[in-house]
Amino acid sequence: MGCGVIHSGERETVNPHQLHLYSTLDKLRTTDLWKKMICTFVFSCMCCCCLVGVFGDTDKVKSVMEGDSVTLQINVTEIQTDDLIMWKFGTKKTLIVKINRATNEISIKDDDLDGRFRGRLKVDNKTGSLTINNITNTDSGLYEVTISGKTETEIRFNVTVYARLPIPVIISDCPQNFSSSSSSYCSLLCSVVNVGHVTLSWYKGHNLLSSISVSDLNITLSLPLEVECLDDLYSCVVAYSFTNQTTLLNNTQFCQPCPDCVFCCHVPEVVTRLVISALVGMAAAFIVVYDISSRKGEEER
Repeated sequence: MGCGVIHSGERETVNPHQLHLYSTLDKLRTTDLWKKMICTFVFSCMCCCCLVGVFGDTDKVKSVMEGDSVTLQINVTEIQTDDLIMWKFGTKKTLIVKINRATNEISIKDDDLDGRFRGRLKVDNKTGSLTINNITNTDSGLYEVTISGKTETEIRFNVTVYARLPIPVIISDCPQNFSSSSSSYCSLLCSVVNVGHVTLSWYKGHNLLSSISVSDLNITLSLPLEVECLDDLYSCVVAYSFTNQTTLLNNTQFCQPCPDCVFCCHVPEVVTRLVISALVGMAAAFIVVYDISSRKGEEER
């Protein structure tokens, strides 16, 4: 007897359990075959997508000041010979630039949209990147570029144009006559006009003293500061997230150091006074020691 097969003369009898086992093995072989076929099909589809696929959308954010230039880079080393590049602007996706390398045609439609971009658009013939010169606040919005060729890529740029930052203005409210006033502090006020989405701050060196932020547009923003003795380390800064304007506080221009403030001298002056005091003390001690030694010598004689 072997493997569940019974030999009886020339006839063979198969055990029912053996038949069930064979059937199960056949099903497993069939299932494995289908799995291999499905895996092969999926792999083939992935390869095809790599060759002629469509890349996902990419969003980029650009912040720029009015009057500056901004370049929207599409990160292409060089346009391929069969590429078609189309730049569109706004929610209506108005075509503003078309580059067809197959026909070597570059079309800049800067007269569309009421001539908003007239004379201010420039295209890099090698990479397809778009530059907007002398940008204005009406140029804020969505820019979309589609590159069609062996692959298709779509990139979106959200461009925000900010008004140019004004230079902060510092005024002084110090008392006019310190000798007749018991106040030993100096009151300052830093202001900027017609601003929005900015932060106004006072600094001493690199240390932040106070700040205020606003999101409104075209408002006047002011920030006070009170100090006892002024030096040229103070500054007022108005800033966007990507740039700023700074005004340094000059104590000869605004509040002078308070006359009643005895301990407000500068560090070099303090060091000089300490050194002189130490030298005077050492000289006095030497004289006293010398005088005592001289008297003892006279008494011994």
